[in-house]
Amino acid sequence: QFGRPIGSFQALKHRLAEHAANLEGAKAAAAHAARAVQVGAPDAAVAVSVAKSHCGRHATEIIRDCVQMHGGIGVTDDLEIGFFLKRARVAMQILGDTGFHKNRYATLNGY
Repeated sequence: QFGRPIGSFQALKHRLAEHAANLEGAKAAAAHAARAVQVGAPDAAVAVSVAKSHCGRHATEIIRDCVQMHGGIGVTDDLEIGFFLKRARVAMQILGDTGFHKNRYATLNGY
């Protein structure tokens, strides 16, 4: 394992491919929400909650998995992964976590 590129392991490639697909979905949701806010769309609040829920969930999953894939060094200051995990957690506390935005989505849609 040591001295080999991390991408040379097939199991990790599959996990990274899934994360890449989830990341693209998160980017699309964020772009849609940004456009909705920019043009003042009536459903902008709904789009923002969908995007924040999707982005928050996948950001946390992707970062946690990256920490695990890198092993112990993933939580040290030698790599930025640990910093990104902390940053994602703080963003969820300040801007609302996935559960908050799912409830907000339901409320905005009359449920």
